[in-house]
Amino acid sequence: MKSITFLGSVLALACTAACQATPQSAATIMSTAGNAPGHSHPLPKHALVGYLHNFDNGLGVMPLGQVDESWDVIVLAFADDLGEGRVAFNPDPKLDRAQLIADIATKRAQGRIVALSFGGELGTVTLNTQRDEDNFVRTTAEAIDAFGLDGIDIDLEKIAGVTHDAPVVPHLISALKRLHDMYPNLYVSMAPEHPYVQGGHVSMQGIWGAYLPLIDGLRGELDLLHVQLYNNGGLPTPYRAEKYPAGSVDMMVASAKMLIEGFALADGGRFEGLRADQVALALPSGLRAAGNGYATPADINRAFDCLTTATQCDEVKPSQPHPTFRGVMTWSINWDVTDARAFSVPVGGHLRTAREQ
Repeated sequence: MKSITFLGSVLALACTAACQATPQSAATIMSTAGNAPGHSHPLPKHALVGYLHNFDNGLGVMPLGQVDESWDVIVLAFADDLGEGRVAFNPDPKLDRAQLIADIATKRAQGRIVALSFGGELGTVTLNTQRDEDNFVRTTAEAIDAFGLDGIDIDLEKIAGVTHDAPVVPHLISALKRLHDMYPNLYVSMAPEHPYVQGGHVSMQGIWGAYLPLIDGLRGELDLLHVQLYNNGGLPTPYRAEKYPAGSVDMMVASAKMLIEGFALADGGRFEGLRADQVALALPSGLRAAGNGYATPADINRAFDCLTTATQCDEVKPSQPHPTFRGVMTWSINWDVTDARAFSVPVGGHLRTAREQ
């Protein structure tokens, strides 16, 4: 996600000694929310996922408690890398830490999921050695306990060095498996840019397809993969020689079809599809929220219907309907509020209606 969307001042995960959870604070969070930290509620059949800024890019900072009920998953953006695998969560100075913890507990008690994202355009995680991995697991667990979080989101991009054979990939797989053992219902999501995933169809070098080993290694732990369909232009697919243009129904459908039904890789291998309930679309909430890739809410809803019912399609169609296809993610809740909820009202409403069918 680019600087126009994921700005450089990053949300931090927990912690200095002053903000680490005590057994009493963790118990308080559990009694309020009904779920222990790291033990998330199940996702709804079709979910609306949004990122919440922990920085002021001119829109102000929105307290979590003011986030409306449209959102099923709220992802706090972003976690800070303190070096040697250590991470930190430092709420924006305009936010009250105690109120944020209370708001997280309230949202969870209402059945929402609140996760913390690692990455963004300028975000990194240092995972080069076993010591780094151990520190990452320890400080991430401290953050989950201190703030009563449901889980974590991986949104590492170019600056984080996610490339083929980079040490961050196997260490991240191992670290997330260890965290999942500690918190068996830990919510885990990923938000890579599409060159890192579907890009493996045209190249398996550098960043191209570099998330595929990570996805394969965490199939059993992964709750949701929402590949960013913006800020990177059109999508290469197996379905025609030309890329499908950003923002089109065909690009959205093709991207999800590849993730669910699998696709051939440039190195002769194959990515075997995920379950449909592990996949969601990812679009900007409005024209100002990303550099490119905006899709109208009407087209997003058509793409969703195409994937779930094989109706409303353009050129690309799923091989069969995928009625459990999970939903839609967007950057961001803040931009959506600025745009008078022009995204969440039509898209969120469509997803809620589809749950009941």
